[in-house]
Amino acid sequence: MNPIIKVIIPAFNEEDSIPLVIKEIPDNVAEIIVVSNASTDRTDIVAKEAGATILREERMGYGYACLKGLDYIKSQPQAPDIIVFIDGDYSDYPAELTEIVAPIINNNVDLVIGARDKKLRESGSMTIPQIFGNWLATSLMRLFFNATFTDLGPFRAIKYDKLIALDMQDKTYGWTVEMQLKAIKRGMTYTEIPVHYKKRIGVSKVSGTIKGAIFAGVKILSWIFKYSFA
Repeated sequence: MNPIIKVIIPAFNEEDSIPLVIKEIPDNVAEIIVVSNASTDRTDIVAKEAGATILREERMGYGYACLKGLDYIKSQPQAPDIIVFIDGDYSDYPAELTEIVAPIINNNVDLVIGARDKKLRESGSMTIPQIFGNWLATSLMRLFFNATFTDLGPFRAIKYDKLIALDMQDKTYGWTVEMQLKAIKRGMTYTEIPVHYKKRIGVSKVSGTIKGAIFAGVKILSWIFKYSFA
């Protein structure tokens, strides 16, 4: 029996990229949920035209958008088996979703992170703050928790029941690291799958600004130190 897979895509002003992301998501996905995070452009319209379910979250924050999508899924009569998260900026390759979910389907792994391998990244697709932040965060996770993560990549898959058990709380940039830290602390199984990564369409709302990069870094480190001394 094929698992029920649903995709959550947080999106803020991604009208140029979101149709491309939706178009390339494999057909075995049961539902694509785009959470328009206070978008002021045509993100909602073009995403709906592309076949996605559209939700609005007016509170700005990556975590807010993810939680909105998760609340919607909880309200549905049939629970999915797997939830996939992917960004709406077309920096990931949506077709690689098949590889991302394979360890869950074939090997019963709980959480899979799409790791943006240096050999598979387009030049300039990740900023220096992003690269350094990922290295620092994963190094600290290895030091404090003996984790084997190499990336905090947003393209990821997780069993739905495991995701619910994590009781996710972060409303902004700490969503990804919170998920990984809680998975470690609760003894969940995880793995990474190397994925391709390209320059995003448009300007990043996080790494594209000094304020965003600093705020994201502080949030990520605060989660790590919180769990290190918990």
